[in-house]
Amino acid sequence: MNSEKANGMMEKVAGKAQEIAGDVSGNERWQAEGVTRQAVGALQEKYGDALSCAGSMMKKNPLAALALVAGAGLLAGLLLRRR
Repeated sequence: MNSEKANGMMEKVAGKAQEIAGDVSGNERWQAEGVTRQAVGALQEKYGDALSCAGSMMKKNPLAALALVAGAGLLAGLLLRRR
């Protein structure tokens, strides 16, 4: 498990705790912040999954990864040249 995924999981747990604290105290701001932190944590966790997937794909198929990066660079160069 990479650090992005772990941080995302921790952010989700902290957000849930903050939401519950807001529910108990009746503080709507805490509730909203808790829900937001949970969403941010979920996104960060998915980002960590994507990094792991990309890393394992690069290890299994380095030539394919190189071709994808070269293609992306070529496409970026073509798009920027048109300016």
